[in-house]
Amino acid sequence: MRPSFWNPPIELSLAEEKVVKRIRKAKLFGFLRQIRHELFDSDFQLELATMFKDSSVGLCPVPPAQLALFIILQAYTGVSDDEAIEAIEMDRRWQIVLDCLDCEKAPFGKGTLVRFRALLISKSLDRRLIEKTIEMAKIRGGYNSHSLKIALDSSPLWGAARVEDTYNLLGHALRKALEIISENTQESLESLAANMGAEIVAKTSLKAALDLDWDDPESRKVALSTILQTLSSVEFLVNQKTDLSDLTTSLVNQNLAIARQIETQDVEEESDASPKLRNGVAKDRRISIEDEDMRHGRKSRSQKFDGYKRHIAKDLELEMIRAVGVTRANAPEASVTLDIEADLKQQHVTIKELHIDRAYLTSHWVKQRTSDLAIICKAWKVRNGKLFDKNAFVLDWETHLIRCPNGVTLPFHEGGIVHFPKHECDACPIRSQCTTSKNSRSISIHPDESLLVELRQRQTTVAGRAKLRERVSVEHSLAHIGQWQTDKSRYIGLRKNLFDLRRMAVVHNLHVLARMSHTRPQEFSILSASQSN
Repeated sequence: MRPSFWNPPIELSLAEEKVVKRIRKAKLFGFLRQIRHELFDSDFQLELATMFKDSSVGLCPVPPAQLALFIILQAYTGVSDDEAIEAIEMDRRWQIVLDCLDCEKAPFGKGTLVRFRALLISKSLDRRLIEKTIEMAKIRGGYNSHSLKIALDSSPLWGAARVEDTYNLLGHALRKALEIISENTQESLESLAANMGAEIVAKTSLKAALDLDWDDPESRKVALSTILQTLSSVEFLVNQKTDLSDLTTSLVNQNLAIARQIETQDVEEESDASPKLRNGVAKDRRISIEDEDMRHGRKSRSQKFDGYKRHIAKDLELEMIRAVGVTRANAPEASVTLDIEADLKQQHVTIKELHIDRAYLTSHWVKQRTSDLAIICKAWKVRNGKLFDKNAFVLDWETHLIRCPNGVTLPFHEGGIVHFPKHECDACPIRSQCTTSKNSRSISIHPDESLLVELRQRQTTVAGRAKLRERVSVEHSLAHIGQWQTDKSRYIGLRKNLFDLRRMAVVHNLHVLARMSHTRPQEFSILSASQSN
């Protein structure tokens, strides 16, 4: 693809002014029309053009900036590729932003869009779109600080692929393997399956083909055994085939390997060596054939979901989303912080305050923190029924001594357990308020007890509780992201869904920019004039 620079007009034409005035709700169309020359200035367009330098995706004069603006509009409206192309041809709001007012045909097709998106992802330039909005906000707000107040939050993102039980997962993987062979040999799927002893996977429904009483445990064991025998038969016959290309053989073996992965995770042997489904769920269990990254997850003890978790890191002072991350649904929240830190390093900033919920307390930011980083988080509740809880014991961090309510003092270290002497507890006048143990009172000291004490103390002050409430802002931003993206992922795979979340962050940041322009109209007009000059 041979890219060209995009130099659309800056001033609105009379026809464009009429369209902008008629926009009632989707105000971002009008705002993007006004600031598109700033968002995609010459330097950024040159940067976007570099991704085509070594590309062999064909010849196309479509400017990368125009395509990038298109994917932002697509994220804002939540439409598919086909619907978005149609919108260019029928919606004058799209046309004024993309500089093709009253066009009868879109300036590019779906194929160009798909190739552009793949290149954008491969070069990580979707991250640069976020950074560009931040650069614009810093100019508008006169913001030069490199020390951030960052808030983190996450929410479930249901996967786009189908989630199946073990029987159907095995059957699905087998069917895909046979479909690849069928396409290569031009033999019908039904005929190929019959020759390989795999008739059950050629039917529209695996369970209907087995035709068993699925409420009967013995019938389910027969079904599992039949499917695994079919898998072995197909593997053997594939190894005997000599008429398959190397690529076909590789693709077939990939799907057979997926079937064996599912068997390893979900199946175990009984005492008589017959297969049965494993009790419980294997760690990191695969739940979909089409999307290898989807996992079972929990929002709470009672709420489950299948797919991913999306995470956003918001700058509480600039009000912009600085970075985002996507993890598998079963991954701990804290696992995303390394990726978010990598994105923040690209912005040459450091964190001075980290506002998090307790799920992020195991992150590397917390574990490896320095004295310059303040952790703002609601502490775990300390409970011990009607007896003295840990707060009743005084921890002296200079001497590393712990003092009980009766004044008995012992040394402690983080990560250890302090056992008070039995004879002291037996003679204690307030023992009944402290412990019901026949031996003595013990106190567990968390490996990061000093931080937990700090968090608990902060909650006891008015200023500390006000500081905790600052994190509400990131929850609001995450809710806005959910409105545009919804709770179901558009794409298959971690990386594509990260791309989608990044462009949602761009939409969020553009709304913040629009508010800045509304509250500072004079600064906005001066900036626009300087850009035009």
